[in-house]
Amino acid sequence: FQGIFVLGLPYALLHSGYSGLFLIILAAALCCYTGKILIACLYEENEDGQLIRVRDTYEDIANACCKKQSSKLGGIVVNVTQVMELIMTCILYLVVSGNLLSHSFPYVPMTEKTWSVIAFVTLLPCVFIKTLQIVSKLSQLCSLVHFIIILVVMTYCLTQIHQWSWAKFRLSIEFEDFLVSVGVIIFSYTSQIFLPKLEGNMKNPGEFRCMLNWTHFFACVLKTTFALTAFLTWGEETKEVITDNLPSFLQTLVNLCLLTKALLSYPLPFFAATEIVYACISRGNHSNYRSPLFALGVRGSFLLLTLLMAMFIPHFALLMGLTGSVTGAAMTFLLPSLFHLKLKWKKLSFLEKCADISVFILGFLCSLAGIVCSIKGLLEVSG
Repeated sequence: FQGIFVLGLPYALLHSGYSGLFLIILAAALCCYTGKILIACLYEENEDGQLIRVRDTYEDIANACCKKQSSKLGGIVVNVTQVMELIMTCILYLVVSGNLLSHSFPYVPMTEKTWSVIAFVTLLPCVFIKTLQIVSKLSQLCSLVHFIIILVVMTYCLTQIHQWSWAKFRLSIEFEDFLVSVGVIIFSYTSQIFLPKLEGNMKNPGEFRCMLNWTHFFACVLKTTFALTAFLTWGEETKEVITDNLPSFLQTLVNLCLLTKALLSYPLPFFAATEIVYACISRGNHSNYRSPLFALGVRGSFLLLTLLMAMFIPHFALLMGLTGSVTGAAMTFLLPSLFHLKLKWKKLSFLEKCADISVFILGFLCSLAGIVCSIKGLLEVSG
């Protein structure tokens, strides 16, 4: 889940201290919980008390919640939010690719934006991706590369074990820095956008909850171990992306691995975003909108859009922080808890209602804090 964010976890510990370790565990529990309640919204009980899947997508859940106001309002809100988050993720991968190429070949007289264009050229075959199976295979390769990166960093850290000291942890923390840490930690777990489709494609959907428990448990253990070993190695010198702390002979190798990971990560959000848009456009009896050529045009337009935004939007990282604070928190915390309360209110126990309301409030506070920090950063840069 969100492998690029994992490399920022040691930096998050630098700013959050011991509370950061607690946050990594809490974020895993909360994201696992919202994943379960989101999937619960896909089901309704029949007359015999058996659970039947009556909805297929996040959009269907939203439409069911807003059918009294408008049959399509909820779906439109969810789709716009999803597409915004997915596009921003795609652009981030392009920006990161340009940055990594620039740092890997510092002697080549080219700007980061030029390197981003070169990365974009390697992504052109994405317009021909038609099925999730291809995306799945690319994601498996991405996971393998990510494993190699983590292995290299942790192996180096273990060779420096004689320098480790718990005294490096902060007891006092700056509130604004702490909020940055919260964002990095929480959004290293987000995957709710993909869960309805994932659960629908499982051979045995009944095992979904168990799968979610184990994946979040292992993710929590691995992220805690990685963040802890890296932070204990470098302490106050921990950089925003931990691979920048590595010695130069390892840094180039790891940067190229990160570049490979970023390029392999791009097709998943790209495919998801184009599928949502294509599905919305091709509804009804418009046969012209269902042709393969039109689908190719949609994918090509999206690919070009991500390049143009990566090239020409100033202060993209801060703008992404602003939109991510809204879309990320909405898709991960606000909407799952709100939809669960709306659709299952009569069947929920008092404790379940309290849990959903607490998650909603926490998501709202995280979103608000992220918006304030991002706007403040934009004002400082522009003024």
